[in-house]
Amino acid sequence: MPNIWDDIIPESDQLASRRAGFGQPSGLGMRPALLIIDVQYRTAGTRPMPAEEAAKEFATSCGDVAWKAIANIARILALFRERGWPVLYPHVAPKFSFDQGRLTEKVPTMLGISAKGYEFVEQVAPHDGDVLLPKKHPSAFFGTPLASYLVNTGADTLIVTGCATSGCVRGSVVDAFSYNYRVTVPEDAVYDRNQTTHAVNLYDMAEKYADVGTTDELLAALSALGSSSSTKKST
Repeated sequence: MPNIWDDIIPESDQLASRRAGFGQPSGLGMRPALLIIDVQYRTAGTRPMPAEEAAKEFATSCGDVAWKAIANIARILALFRERGWPVLYPHVAPKFSFDQGRLTEKVPTMLGISAKGYEFVEQVAPHDGDVLLPKKHPSAFFGTPLASYLVNTGADTLIVTGCATSGCVRGSVVDAFSYNYRVTVPEDAVYDRNQTTHAVNLYDMAEKYADVGTTDELLAALSALGSSSSTKKST
């Protein structure tokens, strides 16, 4: 089955990685936790729209690609709800004048997002008992208690979904890998406003930091774990 990056990453580059031994699978552990990163209306828009139209509502919206990914996130979330596995929501907190810094210098539109933009997309919104992790920077680990919550749940595997593939998803994946978690990224349950960087970052994560596959493949693997692997929820 072709990879999403095959039309972008030259075969010579992929062969160089193979020669170096990169890209081996890590597999799932027995205690998965789900990260749903920044799935807010500011990244998706309030309904499926082409990116150009969605940007008129929220400049930072990714448009239709977000909603395609959200449909797959909802499928993964449903299994986690069924099994009682932990679900965590790292999300960008509203920006205020005192938040001005390097991020808002790079993306000044972050300071002009309305309150609606920071709401969670209804189709995959948190339930009681889920862990909310407001953050100010890309990685879900930076300046948040995420690592502490994961230790408390006993998680050994992170399923990372959400936005943006090249930014907050990648930053969180690299940090999770650095904490020695097994990491899986379902390629059709993450999204980005730039499809080239989406594909390139998926390739790079697959080579170095995570297992990358489809939602269908992930659900089959998770279902095989059985309910006996349930991870206790953080309280």
